Formats: sequence, C-alpha cells, structure tokens
Amino acid sequence: MGSDAIALPALDWLVRSEVGQVVAVFTQPDRAMGRGQKVQPNAIKLWAEARGLPVHQPDKFDAAARAQLAACAPELTLVMAYGHILKQDAIDTPRLGTLNLHTSILPKYRGASPIQTATACGDRETGVTLMRMVLQLDAGPVADVERVTIAPLDTAAEVEAKLAQACVPLLARCLPAIAAGHQVFTPQDAAQATFCRRLEKADGVLDFTAPAAALAARINGLNPWPGSSVEINGQPVKLGLADALGQPETGPSASSQTPGTVLGHKDDGLLVATGQGVLRLCRLQRPGGKMLPAGEFLRGFPVAPGTLLLSRPMPALVAGQPFPYRKG
Repeated sequence: MGSDAIALPALDWLVRSEVGQVVAVFTQPDRAMGRGQKVQPNAIKLWAEARGLPVHQPDKFDAAARAQLAACAPELTLVMAYGHILKQDAIDTPRLGTLNLHTSILPKYRGASPIQTATACGDRETGVTLMRMVLQLDAGPVADVERVTIAPLDTAAEVEAKLAQACVPLLARCLPAIAAGHQVFTPQDAAQATFCRRLEKADGVLDFTAPAAALAARINGLNPWPGSSVEINGQPVKLGLADALGQPETGPSASSQTPGTVLGHKDDGLLVATGQGVLRLCRLQRPGGKMLPAGEFLRGFPVAPGTLLLSRPMPALVAGQPFPYRKG
C-alpha cells in the first residue's frame, strides 16, 4: 500500500526477492497533477501496471476496500506513504499483520513530514523505521531501523532519495525473520516521542534573527515543498539552497548589521546577516524564472549590499504532541 515514488526501490526489491510474492497493490485514486492539472496515475500505479499486478484505488479505506484486501488473502501488508488511515479490521486482515515503513528514527518525528522536518531542523542523521502498525499515530513496536546521514547541503529531496534506497537493506534483514516468526518487535518509548505535521505554503517564511545554520537547514529542508522565499526589490524570490558561514573576509561585520541585511555577494552566494553568523543563499529563483546558482541569478537580478530582507515569524515544525488535524 503506497502512493508515492519513495516506495519504488522497496517494491523493486520485493518483486526480485524470494521472500514472497506481491499479490496486489493498493494506491490512491488518479489525481489532477502538474501545471495543467491533468488527471493521471501516480508512480506506484504505473509501476504495478507495468508488471501486470492487480491495482486497487479506493477513495477511502471503507468496508468495500477491506473486502478487496481480504479477497487478496495476503499474509502480510506493507504500507509506505499510502495516504489512507487503516482501521483495526484492515490492519488485522493479513495473517502476519500490517507493517509500516516510516521515514524517521522513531519515536522522533511521528507524523506527516518526517523527511522535511529532520532536514529543516538541522539533524545530521535520520532513517527508515520498520514497525508494526497500530491505530495510534506511528506508535507501533519497532522491528529495526536503517540509518542515513544528512549532509549540510542536502535538500529534503536528496534525503528522500537516500531513505528510499535505505528501505531495501531494512526489508532484506527483517522480512525473512518476520516470515519465520523470529523477528523481535520493540515497543517505542512514548515519553521520547515528537511530532511533525503536514506542511503548507505559509511555512516558507524566514526570520533572519534566527542563527544562519538554522535558516540554512530550514531552506534546504523545505526544498522542494513548500519552498522558502523572501521579498527582494518588491518581488518574491524563491530560495533553493543555502549554508551558514562565519564572518565574511571583506565587507561590513555581520554582527553589526540588522538581521536580514545583504552584506554582499560572491559567485557562489548572496551573503545575508542573521542573528548569529552569515547566511549564504546559493540558489535563487525569480518569479517566472528558473532556479539558478547565485552568481547567474545576480547577473540578471542585482541585489545591492545594504538591502534589507524582512523577517517573518517561522511556524513551528515540531511539537511534543500531535498537531491538530486540518483537512486539506
């Protein structure tokens, strides 16, 4: 059960391995996507159809969908980025239960945006957790974790690609043991749980009074969605990549400047004063344009030293309890 391309490496491994046979795929209904909003299938459906596998696309996981699942007579259901909430009868349908691949090191970052949140918070490590699904949000007992590193200039898209590949060794270790009844599942420590939420366009604002390292992580972690932006010379400019520097070699002292003040630029970045350190904006995009390296962007969109980029409060991405559910 899945609806996002992140599950494709796991699916490719499953059909090549001898651990079992994929008998059916459940995924979201075809949706309008892209600029033209043309209704089209997702990557998981296309993958399944190319291999002649039965595909089920219920609008919601109701009694009819549960009947479809039961008709498949599965021994195990594997869920990753599916997008439907399963009730207990669906979870209990397979003989060996229902497992979930969650893209964080649980109990950290339970919820809807663990990849973006880990990257945006400046974490240097994340992972994929294989757990037994329960009704409570991402709270099931854990079989194992495959860890990956987050480099300072990794965007969420690059971390997602690492995590997609990390599913393969994790499943290769665990599924044979689960089939044989030998896998140990360890309960999570609920006291250590943190939660993330579904991201929105409103999350793409920046508060330059924050440290440069925190701002760089946020810019990179919200790339590609929802993206970060600032207003420069009256135009909204999208930011695609950033990092944090010490004091620039030349020009005014960053510590003496109002946070958000442009200190200058080099070919590799536009330098901005922050609450602590210097933020280097490495990739920028003007309205209607392409995301460009800073040097190329600045040749067509000059930004004078002393320009002030206005700060806006940044919504919290992490909480100690689940965020209120907001439909849509």
